[in-house]
Amino acid sequence: MNPILLAALLLAAAAAAAYLLGSIDFGVVVSRLVYREDVRSKGSGNAGATNMLRTYGKAAAALTLAGDLGKGVLAVALGRLLFGLCTVSPEWAVYGGYVAAIFAVCGHLWPVWFGFKGGKGVAVAAGAILATEPVVLLALAVVFFALAFATRIVSLSSVTVAALYPIFTALWSWYTGRSVWFTTLCALVMGLLVIWMHRANIQRLKNGTEYKFGQKK
Repeated sequence: MNPILLAALLLAAAAAAAYLLGSIDFGVVVSRLVYREDVRSKGSGNAGATNMLRTYGKAAAALTLAGDLGKGVLAVALGRLLFGLCTVSPEWAVYGGYVAAIFAVCGHLWPVWFGFKGGKGVAVAAGAILATEPVVLLALAVVFFALAFATRIVSLSSVTVAALYPIFTALWSWYTGRSVWFTTLCALVMGLLVIWMHRANIQRLKNGTEYKFGQKK
């Protein structure tokens, strides 16, 4: 088979598989199986770990976080595996991981299994970053937890690290001699997706009405 055609087919396969995997929103799964409810009808209406924590407690949030992180890691591994079959260039295995990461995030945001209404993508993106750039994830985690501890506003921490992600990726890719433009572009897409899903939070931050963790509504 023509190598370019093979690469295109593998790209489509990796994207589709990652999207379907990302569409397994563990917040919805856990809330339905354990509590016989849909977490999207509770609290902020989000299917992520933060709303699970507010609504059902630490155990439910931990299960959701582990599942969403895990699918990000698995999607990247799947993308690398599929693109590893391509003989165009060894770099394509790396590219496959990043492409799969983006589509896993899209699946989480707009899950085909759950009416295209999912979470905000922070946990699955973190799992994908763990699989592609663990050093970058460590740096982002320091910023996230420092800001969250100082402000008690999870959304502010999420938006901040989403904005920093492409910058940190560019710096790390340059330092390690990897493809700066491709990795940074993929990181930018993922970061913008997360920021877009926090647009209502950003408006509340501007208005000074955003929820602070631990406060009573």
